[in-house]
Amino acid sequence: MAYKITLIPGDGIGPEVTGATVRILEATGVKFEWEPFAAGADAYEKYHEYIPQSLIDSIERTRLALKGPLTTPIGGGIRSLNVTLRQIFDLYACIRPVHYFPGVPSPVKEPEKLDVVIFRENTEDVYSGIEFASGSPEVAKLIAFLRDELGKTVRPDSGIGIKPMSKFGTERLVRRAIQYAVDHRLASVTIVHKGNIQKFTEGAFRDWAYALADREFGDRTVREDQVGPDGPLGRVIVK
Repeated sequence: MAYKITLIPGDGIGPEVTGATVRILEATGVKFEWEPFAAGADAYEKYHEYIPQSLIDSIERTRLALKGPLTTPIGGGIRSLNVTLRQIFDLYACIRPVHYFPGVPSPVKEPEKLDVVIFRENTEDVYSGIEFASGSPEVAKLIAFLRDELGKTVRPDSGIGIKPMSKFGTERLVRRAIQYAVDHRLASVTIVHKGNIQKFTEGAFRDWAYALADREFGDRTVREDQVGPDGPLGRVIVK
């Protein structure tokens, strides 16, 4: 049996990286059937689309894709194609293991002690892609609304981005992170936020996360401030 995988080589250094990855995977002896598709600048030259529908159809069919880096212009041009793919397929969790490999240079004094897995929200917050350019009619409407309806002043030459953070989006991300920690017998889950400044987005994220941990994982987790003198007693600490 061969596993069918959509292959997006990417641009820039992308084809080099994905090419090496393909060779590593094939060296395992597992059989793969690759469905290569262009995206980004290469796809636009061929199809006048940055993300062709045929690529989307392939991912929906294979349910698995290997993607190289896709270049996004800074400060202008097209929006991030990586973010677009996340939005299309609702890839809400960016899961990134961070582990030290002996012999690799590191700026950290004791890199061998670093072994964490990052679960980053991938479709809401700043990744929602809701933003409007300075000087645009949309920004003028938003600034007028904020001034006239909500009493908030925004400089007229501003660009504006909106960062929605929902209870639904928070809970599904935190649920996945805590379940991962429970399944892999990890010591703790740290909720990273800026709730002291952005109380109704970042602060809500924190509160929803703690509430979910208590409600759905109460028998397997414990808040850091609730750890007794005997320790967490085998439960995951939620910080």
